Formats: sequence, structure tokens, C-alpha cells
Amino acid sequence: MSILKVSQLGHPVLRRVAEPVDPEQIQADAFQRFIVDLRETMAAYQGVGLAAPQVHVSNRVLVYLAMGEEDRDPEVLVLVNPVIEPMGDEMESSWEGCLSIPDIRGLVSRHSQIKVTALDDTGQDVSYVARDFEARVIQHEVDHLDGILYLDRMDDLATLSFQAEYDTFWARDEDEDDSE
Repeated sequence: MSILKVSQLGHPVLRRVAEPVDPEQIQADAFQRFIVDLRETMAAYQGVGLAAPQVHVSNRVLVYLAMGEEDRDPEVLVLVNPVIEPMGDEMESSWEGCLSIPDIRGLVSRHSQIKVTALDDTGQDVSYVARDFEARVIQHEVDHLDGILYLDRMDDLATLSFQAEYDTFWARDEDEDDSE
């Protein structure tokens, strides 16, 4: 299909609240092609998630790479009109980047566990609990649907780093923490 152009920080589409998708339109050829394009664009940009506003379409649809269990290969899931609810108060800080803000990383606190309710790419209801990295990716992408960027969620802008500096100064600290 097509690799779509990713909107960059400063484009107004990234600050708009996206419009809900009419469930009757999910099966339409044009919408199904758009989902394929979203998947291909995410893969081409080596992302783990992509929301429609990031490709200049103000609709409440996103795709993300669900890592799955150890015995399953990762798969790209589609969420249409997603609603998320935090499950508990536990928050976790971790580094995030964004295809719309290339080569920049920042430390963001997110809920460790969320309940996801949405329609899938066939228009069927889905509801599940997402944890840890999967929960982080979904929250990041749903923020795009609400006109919010990860920069808006950062507790401390002092951690904002170009990718090269992150790799040099911050990733090393993360690796050391992982080995303890």
C-alpha cells in the first residue's frame, strides 16, 4: 500500500482532539486500506505505535506492536475509538520517544496497568488489561488522539535529550539499573 508522511511537532493536527470513527465505516475498503497504511508506516519508521493524527488524519484510531508472550511473535494490533482506564495508582517512569518528535527522548511517568476498551480492525468489541511496556505504548498513542504529546507528560524537562546524548549518558545508567 503506502508509507504515509508523519506529522512533526508544531503541526496543528497533533494538538487536536481526534474525531471518533463511525463503526459502520470500519469495514469500508478505504478504512481498511488506511489501517494497512498505518501498519506499514509504523514499520517503515521502526516505531512501536502510531496514531492516525501522526499521519495527518484526525480520527481515533491507532496501531501498536504488541510484544506478546515469550511463546508468541509480536503482532500489530489496531484500536478504534479506544478508551483507557488506569488500574490502580502504580506509576512507572521510563524513557519515551516519538515519531513526530524525531531524535528526542524524555522521561515520562505512566500508569503501569490499564484497562483498554475499543473496537478492533473488524469492528468487534475488545477489552483487555495491558501492563508495563504495552500499557505505556497505548497511553502514549491515546494521548495523540487527545492532542497530547509526551513532552506534556514529562515531570522534569531536564531529562529531555537528543537520541545521541541519551545513548551516551542516560542509556548507560538504565543498563546499570537493569543489571542490579
